[in-house]
Amino acid sequence: MVVRTKCFDDIVLRTLRDDGFDTVLNLAAGLDARPWRLDLPRGTRWIDVDMPAMLAYKQQAMAGETPRCRYTAHAADLREPIVRRAVLAEATKQARRVLVMSEGLLIYLEPHEVAALAKDLALQPAFERWLIDLASPMLIQFMEKRWGGPKGLQNAPFRFAPAEGTAFFEAHGWRERTYLSTMTEAQRLKRTYPFAWVSKLFMPFMPAARREAFKRFSGYVVLERNGR
Repeated sequence: MVVRTKCFDDIVLRTLRDDGFDTVLNLAAGLDARPWRLDLPRGTRWIDVDMPAMLAYKQQAMAGETPRCRYTAHAADLREPIVRRAVLAEATKQARRVLVMSEGLLIYLEPHEVAALAKDLALQPAFERWLIDLASPMLIQFMEKRWGGPKGLQNAPFRFAPAEGTAFFEAHGWRERTYLSTMTEAQRLKRTYPFAWVSKLFMPFMPAARREAFKRFSGYVVLERNGR
C-alpha cells in the first residue's frame, strides 16, 4: 500500500504539473487525503465520488482542514449505470483535460462491470487518461493462499485480474500508456516485502515466460483513450 500510494502521488502530480491536466476525477475515493496533503497546482479541480456514508464520514473527519485545490465531493453509487453516466457527464463541466483515478477499486468488480465503466469513461472526450492498479491471476492466487482462501476474502472477494492484462481494456476504449511494476517500484523505493530478495535471486533462472509474468504480477497503469 505504501508503494502504491507513493506511485499514485507521483503520477498525479506529474500529470497535473507537467502535462497540463486541470481536473482529477477520483472514483471510489474512500479516505484519500491527496487534495489536502499534496502540493497540487492551485487551479486544480478535484472531484471525489463515493457512497454517501463514506463521503459523510470523510467530510466530518476533514472538517477542520483546508484542501489545496478546488475540491468537491459527489455522493453516488457507481454501480448504477444511469447514476454513473450522470456523474461522469457532470465532471466534464468546466474541465479541459481530466485524469480519472480508481485506486483499489477494479479488483472488487466483475469483468463486465469494469468493461461497462471503461466504455462510459471513454465516451467523455475530456477523460484523456485513467490511472488504475491492476492485479494478475498469479497475484490473486498468492493472496488467496496467504489469507486462507476464499473464506478469508468473503467480505470483499477479489474478482478482476484479467489474464490478458492491460489488453483487456483495448476493446473498451483504452490502451496502456505506462505500466509500473509493483516489484520494481518497491525496490526503487526500498519498501520491498519480506524475503523479496529470494525472488530476485531466483529470477535469472526462471523461464522467460515466467520472468515476464512476474514483471506483470501487480502494477500501476496509466491508460489513455484509444485514438489519441
